[in-house]
Amino acid sequence: MKRFVVALTVVTGSAVLAAAQPAKEPYEPGLGEFMAATQLRHAKLWFAGRNRNWDLAAYEVDEIKEGLQDAAKLHPTHEGVPVAEMIKTILDPRLDRLEKTVDAKDSAQFSVAFDALTDGCNSCHTRAGKPFIRIQRPSELPVSNQNFAPAK
Repeated sequence: MKRFVVALTVVTGSAVLAAAQPAKEPYEPGLGEFMAATQLRHAKLWFAGRNRNWDLAAYEVDEIKEGLQDAAKLHPTHEGVPVAEMIKTILDPRLDRLEKTVDAKDSAQFSVAFDALTDGCNSCHTRAGKPFIRIQRPSELPVSNQNFAPAK
């Protein structure tokens, strides 16, 4: 019985202490974290498209869109810059075009649509007062542990 009382006291005391602690704020990524993830996905998208791995390319387009939607939701404005509006007006139409190109498995138009997306990224950076952030076609694999060739 003594063990039960001690255990109950410890459990009750722990619950009281836990309730007295201020709740931790949930982690909310900053705009920079969203942009870094987008940059990685942009590079992976390039190599997926160049290798005609259309399933991977479609996945990366979708992930870019999701990440940008989350960025727009959490950071509609950043340092006075209308992030959500720029994503909607500059990037979304380019992503839609790229998505259609990937869905059509159109290698010739993929590069054109990818470059248009890249130009859109740079346009947003310039409008945000960060023209020193210039995105381009990647020249090397972004990760060495992923095979970008389509599955057989």
